[in-house]
Amino acid sequence: MRKIVFLLFIIISIVCIANNKKELLIPKEAIRIRVIANSNSIEDQKIKSDIKSDVSDFLATKLSNVDNYQDANNIIQNNIDDVKKIIEKYTNNYEINYGKNMFPEKEYKGVKYSEGIYNSIIIKLGDGDGNNFWCVLFPPLCLIDEEKSDVEYAFLTKELLNKVK
Repeated sequence: MRKIVFLLFIIISIVCIANNKKELLIPKEAIRIRVIANSNSIEDQKIKSDIKSDVSDFLATKLSNVDNYQDANNIIQNNIDDVKKIIEKYTNNYEINYGKNMFPEKEYKGVKYSEGIYNSIIIKLGDGDGNNFWCVLFPPLCLIDEEKSDVEYAFLTKELLNKVK
C-alpha cells in the first residue's frame, strides 16, 4: 500500500510540475553566458567545450554565495581579466563582450527563457561560425546537472530562483 501511495505522489507531482512549467520564467535580472565556437569541426567544438567548462566553473565559484544581481554583476566585471586568461590557455583568436546582449526566446527542460536584452558574457572564438553553448550564470543555473530530467531541472530551477528573489 505504501508503494502505491508513494508512486501516486510521484505521478501527481510530475503532472503538477509539467502543467506549471510554462509559468517558470527566468528573471530579467539574469546574467547569461554564451560561448560561440569558431566552427563545427571536432577540434573547434572541443575548444568551445573546454572554455565553457573552465569559465563556467571559475565564475560559478566566484558567484557561489551571491544572492543579488548587483553583486553578481560586480564580481563578473572585476574578474573579466581572469576570464580572458582562461580563454587564452586555448586560443588567442577570440572576442569577449560583457554587457547588454540580445537573446532569443528559448525553452529548455520546461523552463522558459524569455527573449530580451540581458547582461551577459559573449565569448566568440575565431570566426564564431560554430554551434554555441549558453546558460544562465546568475541565478546559477549553469550549475544544474545537464543529466537531470525535465521535472528535476524545473524543480531545481524554481528552487534557485526562489532563493535569489
